[in-house]
Amino acid sequence: QVQLVESGGDLVQPGGSLRLSCAVSKGIIVAHTMGWYRQAPGKQRELVASVTSDDSTHYAASLKGRFSISRDHVKNTLILQMNSLKPEDTAVYYCFAAVQGVATATPDYWGLGTLVIVSS
Repeated sequence: QVQLVESGGDLVQPGGSLRLSCAVSKGIIVAHTMGWYRQAPGKQRELVASVTSDDSTHYAASLKGRFSISRDHVKNTLILQMNSLKPEDTAVYYCFAAVQGVATATPDYWGLGTLVIVSS
């Protein structure tokens, strides 16, 4: 059974940083495309970033340069480092895993999400 458990969501001021983590079932992080979606209130879920099993990364164009995705194979953890946060980054962030080995793969598994609020 694939389990994805997000953590790290918090209230942060504009311009601040947050590091989201996704604990992944052993073996999944290596074999699958992993990534993050987010869903802001009243909006559709959108792809934030992804990383394939060969470490090819993909970012939403509007987020590139501020967000960074990485994997820790030893700890079976997916990381999303978010810098220079803006109020429009407020959303629930979801970790996902996909069997398909492309950066824009349709997710097969989802975490329950972690809430990020950017506000002064």
